[in-house]
Parts: sequence; structure tokens; C-alpha cells
Amino acid sequence: MIFTEPRDPRLITIRRGGSLTDHNHYQLALWAATCAEHVLHFFETAKPLDNRPRHAIEEVRAWTKGEVTMTQARTAAGHAMGAARDLTGAARYAAYAAGQAAAVAHVAAHELGAAAYAIKAVQEAATKDNYFEAGRQECNWQREQLPKEIRELVLEDEKLRNHVCWFVFDC
Repeated sequence: MIFTEPRDPRLITIRRGGSLTDHNHYQLALWAATCAEHVLHFFETAKPLDNRPRHAIEEVRAWTKGEVTMTQARTAAGHAMGAARDLTGAARYAAYAAGQAAAVAHVAAHELGAAAYAIKAVQEAATKDNYFEAGRQECNWQREQLPKEIRELVLEDEKLRNHVCWFVFDC
């Protein structure tokens, strides 16, 4: 569980009493999808016939355009997580990253889960000697992808919840 209590109102939509605009919610979802897609090849190499994680990423992107409902994206998130169950290592983390990305449609704070699982996927795929450096490089790559509208929010969220995300944001 990567949520903290009390939840940050900046990651709660305005209609639910927070301060997150729809635009920024969509930006968080798209960034999370980008993070997850960056490591999706780890899953697809292990399970080339299983499209659940890719479908989850596609669904959250479609949600940001109003093409699918939040419930459809959330359902796809659950299916992507299910794809991870019988796997280990990088493939498992990549599927979880996709699931977390799709879950952003439901709860914006899942954005950090997508990023953290993507970093874990890269670390697991790295050699033992390169484990932390690979994670650092992925973390920096993710930060380069951040749209300016949400950059400060995500960086502050990383600081606040780094301790519950395996400290992967120490980059």
C-alpha cells in the first residue's frame, strides 16, 4: 500500500474535495502510462501472448480522452495486476506498473505506484552490480518525462512517499 494518511488534497480531484484539476489528473495518468510503457517489454518478453498490461495502459490513455469510463480503466488495472501473479522479477513489476498506471483514473495517487514499480522492474532486470545505478537512471528518465504542470506535485509526492516505495526515488 503506497497511500499515506491523511491523503494529500493535491492528489484528490476537486469534485471529491481536493484541489486536483481534471487536466492535471489526466497529466498524472499519462505520465504514469509513459513510465509503465517504458518497462512493458520486460512483461511482454516473459508473456508475449498476454495483453492485459498493454491493454491497461491503452485504457488509461483512452480515459484521458474521454473514450472510456473510469470504471473501464480501473477494471483493466485489476486485470494487469492479475497478469503479474504467477511471475517474478522484472516481468512482475512491469505488469504491476501497468496496473498502477491504469488505476490513476480511479485514484490519482497511483501515479507514484506506476513509477516505483517501473523502477523496480529496471532494477530487477539489471545485474547485481548495476542494480542501484539502473534504478537511478530510470528515476531520472521518468523525471525528464514529467509535464511542467505536474512536475512540482510529483517531485514533492516522491519525497513524501519515498519511504513506502522502496526508496526508489533517491535519485
